[in-house]
Amino acid sequence: MAKRKVDGENRGFKARWEAEYMFTEVKGKAVCLLCGESVAVMKEYNLRRHHETSKKHKDKDKNMDMEQRLQKVEELKRGLKSRQALFTKAKSQSEAAVEASFIVAEEVAKSARPFTEGEFIKNCMLKVCDTVCPDKRQLFSNVSLSRNTVAERVDQLSTNLKEQLVEKGKDFIAYSLAAGESTDTSDIAQLSIFIRGVDSSLGITEEFLALRPMHGTTTGQDLYEEVSRCVNEMGLPWGKLVGLTTDGAPAMCGHRSGLVARIRERMRDENVTGELTAYHCVIHQESLCGKALKMDHVMSIITRAVNFIRAKGLNHRQFKAFLGELDTEYGDLPYHTAVRWLSQGKVLQRCFELHEEICLFMESKGKDTTELRDETFMCEMAFLCDITSHLNAMNLQLQGRGRVISDMYSTVKAFKTKLILWETQMRKENLSHFPSCQTMKEKLSTAVFPSAQFADKLNILAADFRRRFADFEAQKSRFELLANPFGVDVESAPTNLQMELIELQCNDTLREKYERVGAAEFARFIPDTLPQLRIQAAQTLSMFGSTYLWDTTKYQAQPQTRDMGPLLICSVTAVLQGVSLPAGDDGSGVTNDSEIVCLSDKVIAGRHSLTHQARREEIRGGGRGKPGSFVF
Repeated sequence: MAKRKVDGENRGFKARWEAEYMFTEVKGKAVCLLCGESVAVMKEYNLRRHHETSKKHKDKDKNMDMEQRLQKVEELKRGLKSRQALFTKAKSQSEAAVEASFIVAEEVAKSARPFTEGEFIKNCMLKVCDTVCPDKRQLFSNVSLSRNTVAERVDQLSTNLKEQLVEKGKDFIAYSLAAGESTDTSDIAQLSIFIRGVDSSLGITEEFLALRPMHGTTTGQDLYEEVSRCVNEMGLPWGKLVGLTTDGAPAMCGHRSGLVARIRERMRDENVTGELTAYHCVIHQESLCGKALKMDHVMSIITRAVNFIRAKGLNHRQFKAFLGELDTEYGDLPYHTAVRWLSQGKVLQRCFELHEEICLFMESKGKDTTELRDETFMCEMAFLCDITSHLNAMNLQLQGRGRVISDMYSTVKAFKTKLILWETQMRKENLSHFPSCQTMKEKLSTAVFPSAQFADKLNILAADFRRRFADFEAQKSRFELLANPFGVDVESAPTNLQMELIELQCNDTLREKYERVGAAEFARFIPDTLPQLRIQAAQTLSMFGSTYLWDTTKYQAQPQTRDMGPLLICSVTAVLQGVSLPAGDDGSGVTNDSEIVCLSDKVIAGRHSLTHQARREEIRGGGRGKPGSFVF
């Protein structure tokens, strides 16, 4: 005989039981209003027996008529509700304090500040509270923002963001990786790994995946083991890996034992039919192309002049005062920093504009300015200033997260076309696109300005662009399928795409949609009836064109600090939203502090769009020490 299940009998509380037996219903249970006890099974016999036999309230309502009993019931219910409200208020205030602690910890992580900033923030809040709302001071005091607490909060947020990314990765139909390795101030190599995945709806997820310290060697095998571990932890199949973008180091790109070669070997072992597409970062290659001009002698002269002015405080102050007396447009000179992409162009432009003032100041200090006043040098500086300005403009176009590789290819292709035009115009002494050169030509005689020499430089630069971006040209047809599917020649397209491509090009509705939303958004509107085109679009959208994300999250960590991974995950995450904050303790046990110093031109905090929105019902369901769920 099956065991009786009381829960399945659907017993309900009847309103008349309140007056007859002094009971009320609280969260599905019958609770005695006189003594506060509850009965196991909600049926009339149990309520009547409790009312008649309980010694705690025997004869308390014996002489009451029905009207008096009803009044007593209402009075007791009001008392019960007030007691419940007292506990509920205390619980909600505690949850609000925990939520506030997570919000502050998130802001500390996003701004890459030390964890001890939490205590400073709390002191500021208490000072403001004392002035604005002194009666609320205890609520602010309950917000725990000690160093240990902030560290624990960051760890919890980081862990949950990883879980969200793992869950999101289950829907990826294609993904690519970007990897870069640098060394921190304690001489520990740090491997940064980013992932860019495309899900079944062709939505793009571009996220920081992991920061792995490399305490020993950094060979291709070492890098491969760390990347492989990250992929396995994410639960991603190797068959969906489309591309790998690196910083171009030999350990990354080695044909036999580099990271790229070992991942390709792993994919062959996994019987993956697709070929891994590996790229050297587009922005790095663009920067390397500029070195083909071989004009370091010009920069060395300028750098010596800038360092003479800026290196000594007295010279720097006197130079700024000198510029103020002359009422020049610019009031100072910037330093040239090789690790900053745009630094050279800014220094060149400023030195060109202040050339005469620099020479006068250095002569007043007894320095020889023969090199600076040399006409050949001045022409070379003008040319280098203009071409660097063009390269910087291209560099800015290639920067940014979420960039589609087909758009980056178009930018590179356009610049190569410009180089051809500039070379032709330079040979004809047409300097329309070289304003600094035009200025120098007007100052000097036409015979002195070396137009032919600079045209040869442009030709060398164009040849270096063609050589370095040959791998981009090899993928030209793939990029065109994404950028302009209606203009692709069907016969030249891959065989498995030809039939679907014809259907797409003959669909007027889709053509209209393409013209309205543009190439970047159109891929999401490709119907499910064209599965091969959707997969092709997903693979192209998933590709990293550069390691920009890695370059903008380089940092210096103080020696002997805690693991930097959680802090970076919280600070650079971009698309994981709707996070509900867990209720927990003050995070004791975390004893180390961390601090990040960003070396990039960009400020990390300006690029983050992570939002932590607490779902209170999830927090209430967690309890102390039980994190609530972080969900999309």
